[in-house]
Amino acid sequence: MIPANKRVRKYRSQGGAADLVRVEVLIPPAARDEVLALASRMRAEHRLTKELQSLLDNALRLYGPRILDNVDLDRLPDLRSRAAVAARAMIERGDARAFAMGRKILDRDNAREN
Repeated sequence: MIPANKRVRKYRSQGGAADLVRVEVLIPPAARDEVLALASRMRAEHRLTKELQSLLDNALRLYGPRILDNVDLDRLPDLRSRAAVAARAMIERGDARAFAMGRKILDRDNAREN
């Protein structure tokens, strides 16, 4: 059995909280729920961004040369636009697996909007 402090340290360095930081603020009691809701939204957005980046990296590793023959993703301003362009290229130019990956990327991108 792992001691609690070691388990917490491992979770913060390798687990789900590896890229999050702890923040302590003093606020009026009436604003507590609002701050907690904001923190929850920020964590959800961070997770979706991280997942979208992972999907895009995997797609480019597998299909990059075939789908990006005349597309320069570095010229696009943000992750969402790069992911959308790559996903549409995968859907149009790739095989069945690329099509499925492209749809998954677009679905994750649309989930960020909602």
